[in-house]
Amino acid sequence: MVLSPDYRLTPEHPFPAAIEDAYTTLCWITRNANTLGIDPARIGLTGESAGGGLAAGLALLTRDREGPTLLFQNLVYPVLDDRTTTGQPDASPVGGEFLWTRTSNTFMWAALLNPVAPGAADVSPYAAPARATDLSGLPPVYLSVGALDLFLDEDLAYAQRLIHQGVSVELEIVPGACHIFDQTDTPVATRSIARRIDAMKRGFGL
Repeated sequence: MVLSPDYRLTPEHPFPAAIEDAYTTLCWITRNANTLGIDPARIGLTGESAGGGLAAGLALLTRDREGPTLLFQNLVYPVLDDRTTTGQPDASPVGGEFLWTRTSNTFMWAALLNPVAPGAADVSPYAAPARATDLSGLPPVYLSVGALDLFLDEDLAYAQRLIHQGVSVELEIVPGACHIFDQTDTPVATRSIARRIDAMKRGFGL
């Protein structure tokens, strides 16, 4: 069963509206598991792009609030770090050249964090999961990102930090792929989607 929360969107509803809606939905699912016909001990999170960042933030928030148990995170080119708007040392020279650009990224973070400025010291890790200093105790992660994606560098850094803090990580870097590549009718998209589905099946123990 897949449940997709109709969370409030920016710019009308900046952080923390979306993540609080997502957490409310997660708790509702757990409370109503019998009615829904699901096992409350077998719930995972998945999301793409901003939804992937929301899923990663929700995993952090759920851990910190001692909320529902989560089996896994399935993150597809997730948006994780507002500091990409202020420049990155040794950033990929081709990241963000296609579809989702640095200009688009700056607008998105400004809308999400308003009135806090992207790159400010007080940005919440629930908005930008890469800001979290403690990643221990999180559910296992499957993370997929294209080699030409603007978010490649922050996704790789996040995956490495997860591994260093004892979280199981499966990482897929898709050669030649830009942001939202999996929405194209191409063999590389078909293969990546199949791997993503397989990771979720394994996450559920299937």
